[in-house]
Amino acid sequence: MRALVLNCTLKASPARSNTDSLADVVVDALEKQDVQVSRIRLADLDIKPGVTSDEGTGDEWPGVHEQLLASDILVVATPTWVGRPSSIAQRMLERMDAMISETDDQDRPVAYNKVAGVVVTGNEDGAHHVISELAGGLGDIGYTIPGQAWTYWNKGPGPGPSYDETGYGHDWSAKTGRAMASNLVAVAKALQASPVPAPPD
Repeated sequence: MRALVLNCTLKASPARSNTDSLADVVVDALEKQDVQVSRIRLADLDIKPGVTSDEGTGDEWPGVHEQLLASDILVVATPTWVGRPSSIAQRMLERMDAMISETDDQDRPVAYNKVAGVVVTGNEDGAHHVISELAGGLGDIGYTIPGQAWTYWNKGPGPGPSYDETGYGHDWSAKTGRAMASNLVAVAKALQASPVPAPPD
């Protein structure tokens, strides 16, 4: 089984990403269940604006799209900015919109029988809103969203330390991240055993 983590931090490598740090918990839990995990930091790529799977010369989204198609599990990890997903997360959804009309050899949308979950960080509130926006979009694209397929961390209202700058709340976020990984794998296995069929005419 294969998983892909798309980190939607605004920080390009090699800058340390708080979002990566929390995603590490989920990755570790997935790997302990023998899931092969790949990770992409989208800020490192030139992803053109658009709603197709290939926007032409210089666009690096096609490589991401290829990995999406090859993965059973998708984890989208994003910071919270102004109470919303990052602009990179929004661009990711816009590019994934093309997958709604792409089908496999059994006429199923290509995201059918794949599962997805969400990791959110931020030193402000808004995590549940971010989870809802991303999970809703991924569901529209065709992904199955298991129950409690998310984890998050935030400090609470107002300015303050980021995830890597404090141990506050880490135990809860880690426990929730391990539950997220378990639920993703369980539902992915269930879909492999009993796939969702193509939509009726």
